[in-house]
Amino acid sequence: MNDLTWPVVGVALLCCVLGVAGVHTYASGSAQRAALVARLTQTGEPEGTGGRRRRRFRALDRRIRRTRFGRRLELRISATGLDLTPGEFVAAMAVTVAALWTAGQAVLSPFFGPICGFLGVWAALGFLHWQRQKRIEKFINQLPELSRILANATQAGLALRMALSMAADELEAPAGDELERVAQQLAVGTSIDDALGELAERLPSRELVVLVTTLVLANKAGGTVVASLRNLTETLEERKETRREVRTQLSQVSMTAYAVPVIGIGSLLLIDNMQPGALDRMTGSGLGQFAVVAAFALYVVGFVVIRRFSKIDV
Repeated sequence: MNDLTWPVVGVALLCCVLGVAGVHTYASGSAQRAALVARLTQTGEPEGTGGRRRRRFRALDRRIRRTRFGRRLELRISATGLDLTPGEFVAAMAVTVAALWTAGQAVLSPFFGPICGFLGVWAALGFLHWQRQKRIEKFINQLPELSRILANATQAGLALRMALSMAADELEAPAGDELERVAQQLAVGTSIDDALGELAERLPSRELVVLVTTLVLANKAGGTVVASLRNLTETLEERKETRREVRTQLSQVSMTAYAVPVIGIGSLLLIDNMQPGALDRMTGSGLGQFAVVAAFALYVVGFVVIRRFSKIDV
């Protein structure tokens, strides 16, 4: 079995990567198809009842939505833009955890099964965080154009509600989708303060908070915001360039944070390959198990500390 260690590990990792990529591709394709159907039918809805994608795990989804964790999970999934329900995500995460748990027990030792399962949960939640951050970054890059469109529309004499609707039609995703949601909320009677506040909660960023605050204050004061939006557009452009420079400078540090735990896990696999059964003997005693848990904890601490050092708020 030790001769098959590396092939099994490679196949397991490949399956996980292909599974994540498949879910992402399927969700993106479903969202694009829904947007195309909505645009062609001009109904404002993603799809009709007959053409809507059939949801899986409905009973599980209803139970999860009742909990506090389910509501927070639904908000996170909504911020990523993925066409997934909390029930579908939890089911996919459970399958991933089971697969990693089984692979860890078969390839390494029974002691590593729960650790690999925990890594599966961490990877699933990390995937959501990565998708959310990527969407937030893309939305931030669109903020200068959004501010410019709002300034032009306001200068032309349009009300703020009409300016937001026009920006939703002009901009691409994710800004277009988020503003379309805001426009729909305004159409059913939601106040501008609540709609924009919910937008800032879904995609939290300093730039968006500044824009939302400017729009809310202008709506309450009832004055023109052309000059403020013009100045805000220039500021957002400068911040966009600064963020890009900072991200480029810290790219090496970010890669180091991911390389540290990979080196540690690779060392374990290398030791087991050089001395078959070494991991079984090491985790056969309480002292060895404590050492393994302490080592993994130190790797997690090192990853978090390096990520903290590489995180600079601009």
